[in-house]
Amino acid sequence: MYGLIFDCDGVLGDTEGPVCEASIRAFQEMYGVEMKQADFAPFIGTGSVRYAEGPAAAYGLRIDTEAVLDRVHGYFEEIITSGRDISFPGVNDLIAAVHAEPDWKLAIATSSPKCKSQQTLVAAGIDMSKFAVYVNGDMVTHKKPDPEIYLTTAGKLGLDPGRCVVIEDAINGVEAAKAAGMRVIGVTTSFGAAQLAQADHVVASLEAVNLALLHSLLNGHGKH
Repeated sequence: MYGLIFDCDGVLGDTEGPVCEASIRAFQEMYGVEMKQADFAPFIGTGSVRYAEGPAAAYGLRIDTEAVLDRVHGYFEEIITSGRDISFPGVNDLIAAVHAEPDWKLAIATSSPKCKSQQTLVAAGIDMSKFAVYVNGDMVTHKKPDPEIYLTTAGKLGLDPGRCVVIEDAINGVEAAKAAGMRVIGVTTSFGAAQLAQADHVVASLEAVNLALLHSLLNGHGKH
């Protein structure tokens, strides 16, 4: 038995733009600071708290993290329920193909909290009935790049980490999955191929991922 584990933001749904937009708006309105997209890039995949507190520290701000996250979540919900298409090509086809294989289980491992990640999954049209395991940021103590979330997911799948392939868009996520002893496919929706070089294979779209590639990675073949 094998496991295919998806990150959520930037992999299952195109949310990195909306969450950054919501965060920039929140900091401008609450603290009068005009942040930029580049301020948030180092914290992609690290969870909502770090995503807010990291840029704030860089600007020397002392923030009410809970209040900021509430404001960001409100703006994020507004953006993704406004009719914007946040789906990625190839995602649902890959999910369906792997789900149809009796030797494979599907899982989601996201640093995002439950409420935000569930909104993303709904907006992206992801069929959660096909997933055996769903682990979110509320369920772990240490966020990516710590491997805890991926080790937890493998445990819930009942699989050795070495029998799992992870799909990630973020540098921190790739690092977490590799530290957990898993094979990793990096998808260049948030970072370039050079920045995801630690991954075992890098693609521009999940349209390029199939079962043959997954088996090849688990057998130790291929790099980029």
